[in-house]
Amino acid sequence: APGVVVEDDPAANVYPLALRASGKDPVYVGRLRRDFSVENGLNFWCVSDNLRKGAALNTVQIAGELIARDLVRIP
Repeated sequence: APGVVVEDDPAANVYPLALRASGKDPVYVGRLRRDFSVENGLNFWCVSDNLRKGAALNTVQIAGELIARDLVRIP
């Protein structure tokens, strides 16, 4: 998905760290594994810069997606 970076290679110590996400737009996802406590479950670790992604950029991306799906029109 746009804006998502998968970092998942535990053998090489590659997984998402908040320190590396700081000041950047993407959401970093890793440590993907099956969740045996629920059917079709998935566990993962994700990190992002919440000031960038959580507020401003996320709003812009949502607006862009709504426009792309023709759910909102700009007069």
